[in-house]
Amino acid sequence: MAVLQITFKSTLTLLTLFFVTFSFSQTTIIDAQSQYPVSYATVSFNNGNGLFANDEGEFTFTRQLYPDIDTLYISALGYKELKIATLNLPKIIPMQTETNALDEVLISAKIDRKFKVEDIKPYLDDDYYHCWLPTIESEIAVYFNNADEALKKITKVHFPVTLESKDWEKRKRSNADKKPFSTLFKVKFYNNENGYPGKELIYKTLVVRATEKGGDAVVFDVSEEDIFIPENGVFVSLQVLGYTDENGKLLSNKKYKEIKSRDGSVVKIPTNFRPLLPFTDEISENRTFIKRVFVNGNKWTRFEKGSDFQSTLLQNGLNNYGMGLTYNVYKD
Repeated sequence: MAVLQITFKSTLTLLTLFFVTFSFSQTTIIDAQSQYPVSYATVSFNNGNGLFANDEGEFTFTRQLYPDIDTLYISALGYKELKIATLNLPKIIPMQTETNALDEVLISAKIDRKFKVEDIKPYLDDDYYHCWLPTIESEIAVYFNNADEALKKITKVHFPVTLESKDWEKRKRSNADKKPFSTLFKVKFYNNENGYPGKELIYKTLVVRATEKGGDAVVFDVSEEDIFIPENGVFVSLQVLGYTDENGKLLSNKKYKEIKSRDGSVVKIPTNFRPLLPFTDEISENRTFIKRVFVNGNKWTRFEKGSDFQSTLLQNGLNNYGMGLTYNVYKD
């Protein structure tokens, strides 16, 4: 009985220390004018790693978690980037709006005329070896061509996912129990700038939550956003933010692992997040682009052979993420 009591006290002490350490480590990013939180802001460590604030602009940073980080670089769409020291990190970080960016926001009138609904079906695949396992630093964008001059409004985006079986031996059975996950993604829409993703089309943060209960395609309804496909096409992207709790709240879990190499140095490896994203060889063009948000100057690279990516997917000819779209084509 005495042993049990000591164990309980030790556990309670550890939990208390954990609570003390992290309950006073939360920082909130807000809009300097409105005082509202800046949701899902990017917090870069400028060393190839970083994290994201949650929907309330909150993120957790402590010297215990990140002992080698002395400066944070904070950015968000429509705001001036901030550079701030981690020593005596304030509880509240205000961000100033980027006037030039806000001036470009377009207000679209509601279109009240007949339209036809068209679909670009997603490419589904349940083969684990045909999939990309996303990390916190990855953003994947897919290009959709605009075939004619008709006005087109995007209403839904279809993100294919591959569900993993709990039991590997039963992975080929359609009724096998699936591994649970709850992951939050940021969804962005870009114009076509010389064949690469350019400026974002809307100045609003859009997020979608994916779980194993949603099936093999996550359907994201954007019909209220008035997103029209530009004349030279559109890029739609998916960027993992991290795991959530059962209510969809972004968790402040550490976004990379530290592995000690043979020479004693520590290598930081980005954490992988489920679900798996299936790639396909059924699209002839190389229309998938990838960037690492915290490295390489946040620049886009086409996902193709000869690029910076050393991927078994490319070796097997799987060069595109098979995203789908639903859109309205308006009649004259």
